[in-house]
Amino acid sequence: MHFLFVIIDCSCCFVKMKKILLILSFLLQNIGVFAFKTDTLAIRDGEAHYLTNQYFLELEDPNNTLQAKNIVNSNKFHSISSSFPRLKYSKSVTWLKFTIKNNTARRYLPITISKSIIDEFDIYYVEPTTDIARHITLLKHLSSKDPTYNSSLLTQSITLISVPLASNSTMTFYARIKSNASAVIPIEINSADQFTRKRNADIMINGAIIGMFIIMALYNLMLFVTVGDRSYLYYVIYIIFLGSTQSLILGIGSNLFPNDLKTLNNYVTPVLRVCFGYSLLLFAGEFLQFRQNLKQYYKFYMLLYMLYAFPLIAIVAGSTHIAYTLITISALVTCLTLLVLVSILYSRGFKPAKFFILGWGLFLISLLISITRNGGFVPYNYFTLNILIYSALVELILFSVALADKINFYRGQNTESQLAALVIAKENERLITEQNIFLENKVKERTQELIQTNQNLSITIDNLKSAQVQLIETEKMASLGLLTAGVAHEINNPINFVSANIKPLRIDFDEIFTLLNKYEAAANDAKASGLLEAANDYKNKIDAGFVKDEIRTLLDGIEEGATRTAEIVQSLRTFSRMDELVLQPTNINTAILSTLVILRSAIPYYIEIKPILDKLEPLNCYSGKINQVLLNLINNSIQAIKAKEEHINECITIYTRNHADYVTIEITDTGIGMAHEVRQRIFEPFFTTKNVGEGTGLGLSIVFGIIEKHNGNVNVRSAAGKGSTFKITLPKNLADANVKPNAPVE
Repeated sequence: MHFLFVIIDCSCCFVKMKKILLILSFLLQNIGVFAFKTDTLAIRDGEAHYLTNQYFLELEDPNNTLQAKNIVNSNKFHSISSSFPRLKYSKSVTWLKFTIKNNTARRYLPITISKSIIDEFDIYYVEPTTDIARHITLLKHLSSKDPTYNSSLLTQSITLISVPLASNSTMTFYARIKSNASAVIPIEINSADQFTRKRNADIMINGAIIGMFIIMALYNLMLFVTVGDRSYLYYVIYIIFLGSTQSLILGIGSNLFPNDLKTLNNYVTPVLRVCFGYSLLLFAGEFLQFRQNLKQYYKFYMLLYMLYAFPLIAIVAGSTHIAYTLITISALVTCLTLLVLVSILYSRGFKPAKFFILGWGLFLISLLISITRNGGFVPYNYFTLNILIYSALVELILFSVALADKINFYRGQNTESQLAALVIAKENERLITEQNIFLENKVKERTQELIQTNQNLSITIDNLKSAQVQLIETEKMASLGLLTAGVAHEINNPINFVSANIKPLRIDFDEIFTLLNKYEAAANDAKASGLLEAANDYKNKIDAGFVKDEIRTLLDGIEEGATRTAEIVQSLRTFSRMDELVLQPTNINTAILSTLVILRSAIPYYIEIKPILDKLEPLNCYSGKINQVLLNLINNSIQAIKAKEEHINECITIYTRNHADYVTIEITDTGIGMAHEVRQRIFEPFFTTKNVGEGTGLGLSIVFGIIEKHNGNVNVRSAAGKGSTFKITLPKNLADANVKPNAPVE
């Protein structure tokens, strides 16, 4: 029995020793509590309380290096002066230590962070145990990312963790909160039933708010389709981005990115806020017409677009905490600037601007309240928490009224302008009546002047026609002059040859006649022997054989001159019908050779003429006109060669070729050629490259007209310094040719 009492006594000692160790462990675990005393937050059924500085201690972790196992026994927790925990640029991670007592019937308590940009929310606690060795290893971790501990409601607007806590029990929790946005962290501990009631109410309110944004966007989109005013389209864009940013505040984004809050908070949310700023500027600029109405201030308005570029740069650079600060500054500057510009516009009589003053003024006030709330200068409550959302709704209503008022404003202006136009129209009617009388008199005077002018114009036209005819006749006379000069020169040579032979021929005939007379006298007087001797002596004196040969020579020369003259006359006959408009068969080769005969005297010695003529049948054409064409083209080639400074191997080659339905004539020279600009204009009337008085500019124009009259065509190949080629195409049967021949065009 004594031994049994000893064992029991040892067991009791062991139990007492274990309790003492537990108490010491508890004291070590909560040493910070003794250093900084806080109250235990008791939660009852139907209650919800914010975690204020009365109930928590804080430990900053700016470098994000602290681990949960080091936090449990840390003595660095301290109290803060602000009512709620706050995250700043220099304190993006913070730890909170608080104790909760569950006085509800449920075995868990929902802990929420509402309407704040939170990247990470984790809660740690030490599960109670009587095993001292396992005490530290039983550190539990609850994360808002874990679907086991967060809410599955459709419109999640809060960050939620449900902590297990038995009814009527107390436990110390360690919360880790991380965010790149500087903001107040409103942590709320709810009873389960109160949380359900609040969530149901939030779902209804949030649904109504989102529904209003959708209805306003669709309504104004319908107005844009109906009215066609771009202000409504820009307003719809503004509503879309405003609704998107407010929906993120309401928690829609956590449903779109349930497992990637970093992308949501670091990229989607700040980018949407920047787009909201741009949509606001776009809508304001279009609706209020800053470019037209405030030209002197428009540059300040354009600077606002550049202001939002800095947050975008910060987002791309990964400095999200800086981006949120720059977005807040940009929004504040934008509101102030637009408020000033709209006030100036309203002071100038633009009445629709008054609704914008109210809308932006309200938005500015709500923005300032939100900034000061996050800074801890304004109390955190339901009003300050939701002021941005409700001010946005009021702003939408005011802007819609402003759009409607703008329509009424323009309608009033339109009515005034119509009345003014009516007055002006009546005045114009009176003036028009007076002017009509005046104009009728003027019309009569002008009519007489026009009749006289028309008469003068008719005379002028007749004179121009006469001048045109004279110019054409001048060109024709120029061709005739060239023809006459050639004929005169060609005929002059054989005529001179004949004239030169006549005198010696007359002398020879006189001597022959004298000799005949002497012989006749000797024959009549046979007895007079002296007469016969005298006749023989005279015959020897004049050398009768020589005289006979000389007479034959002179007659041959006269015959040659006559033949050449006949050739020239025959060639001249081809030019005797230049004005004849009768189609007749003509040998083109003969026409070319006749032209060369006429122009022989005008061809310098250094120009070689090369006629290469194919065998051609007589061609039905206006022969006189074709001769004029050949004369002009060959003469132009001669002049083009003469215009060169040096003459080496100069020639004019004339080709004729026989084809199935047409013939071609090519005249190629080695002259100075033509530039492209000149070649494009050579067939224009009165265009010439010759000096004044040297040409009329009608030669090639007449050539073109003659060839067109034959239903043919003229092609030119030429280059400066490389000579020219004129190719003429003529149909074989002009009487049956109603269209131009199908000749190759070069």
